[in-house]
Amino acid sequence: MHMRFITVVFVWLISSLPVVCAHNLKLPAPVTAALQRAKVPVDALHVVIMETNGSQKTSAVLSHEATSSINPASLSKLATTIAALDLLGPTFVWRTPVYIDGPLRDGVLQGNVYVRGTGDPRLVVERIWLLMRRLQGLGIQKIQGDIVLDRSAFDLPERNPASFDGEPLRPYNAAPDALLLNFKSLVFQFVPDRAANVARIQVEPPLAGVQFPTTVPLSNTDCSDYRSSLRADWTDPLRVRFAGSYSTVCGEKVWPVAYPAPQQFAARAIAGMWQQVGGQLVGQVRDGVVPANLQPVFSVESPALSEIIRDINKFSNNVMAQQLFLTLSLQARGTGSWDTSREAMQAWWRDRIGGEVPVFDNGSGLSREERISALGLARLLQFAWSSPTMSELMSSLPVSGLDGTLKRSKAQSIAHLKTGSLRDVAGIAGFVDTANGKRLILVAVLNHANAQAARGVLDLLVDWTASQKP
Repeated sequence: MHMRFITVVFVWLISSLPVVCAHNLKLPAPVTAALQRAKVPVDALHVVIMETNGSQKTSAVLSHEATSSINPASLSKLATTIAALDLLGPTFVWRTPVYIDGPLRDGVLQGNVYVRGTGDPRLVVERIWLLMRRLQGLGIQKIQGDIVLDRSAFDLPERNPASFDGEPLRPYNAAPDALLLNFKSLVFQFVPDRAANVARIQVEPPLAGVQFPTTVPLSNTDCSDYRSSLRADWTDPLRVRFAGSYSTVCGEKVWPVAYPAPQQFAARAIAGMWQQVGGQLVGQVRDGVVPANLQPVFSVESPALSEIIRDINKFSNNVMAQQLFLTLSLQARGTGSWDTSREAMQAWWRDRIGGEVPVFDNGSGLSREERISALGLARLLQFAWSSPTMSELMSSLPVSGLDGTLKRSKAQSIAHLKTGSLRDVAGIAGFVDTANGKRLILVAVLNHANAQAARGVLDLLVDWTASQKP
């Protein structure tokens, strides 16, 4: 309440001040005061506020530490999604083709089924089920051979999901894959059954050969940390256990968890889903390559890119952003890899944005290596504003106080902003509606060990930006 009061009073005080050149305008006093309270030096804040059109000199409202190369965290998803809209187009879709290589007699396929991944970022449970049903629609009830998963579209090194922050079970750490199924994650749903004094557990997708508990005892504890109360045991990936209890007061909860043996996930998920729809498999699910002479019998199509980027930006989905990043080189060169996607992004930036080229890593911001300046992000947003796909990008950005990663924002103004957050990074970048009905670009990034403690600064800057009259 105290911070909100300061914001409202400050907006009222400065609303009548004229906008002056950026180099004559200091950081707003409430911003510097908030930085001091959080023990963050002013040079750790990097800000650009500028008009959507024009050069830096003619359109800048505020510029502070704007040219320093900084870690943008998930703000780098803006570069990935804007480049993808420009290079691939908003109607671009991923198609996952399915092949068969033997005769079909009386519902039995005398051969193999091949599924070739092409980088689809959202091949989730419902669409895996649809793939299996379409396979059955061909008349196949039993596969005498194998189901072969072709992941060759991406050329990627092995990655330990614990390598970034030691949290291998967090879905945001899932590694990209040409055949990415359900983000390599399980979804546990807990439903209290008070009559039986248990919470019933449903798990999706089904994994062949993996045992999951069907219930967990109820308790009367509070629900502040229900995940810890479950005392999950992941030591045996083939037998998941809950040694604790589930609080009655929690009601229904959904808990997504990255499968602890991610290299096995796709094969077990495909086998489990085929069994669930009533299919039989004599062979096994294994990795391989589609024979060159085969033609697909059908393909499962993803939602359009314009819809995919809403998931990426509104909810800051890391693995989806990485899939998109790798798709840029897959489409340009026939194989997706980190190095070729970095080269594609660098070439695109030089051609479309100009100026200093950022350091691109994996396209998601889940990185300690990516670097860009606040000014670079602002120029990227200027390009997006004048692009034919501006509306698609705008609709993908969280709205302050309403949805996505900005749902809990304390800003009182209307803004469409991508957020960025790592242990020592907090930032926002996007568009703010102003007092006179126009829009300004706002980029504000904190790079400091106390960045998270100073997040209120970002809300103050949103409201200050909204008070301007360009």
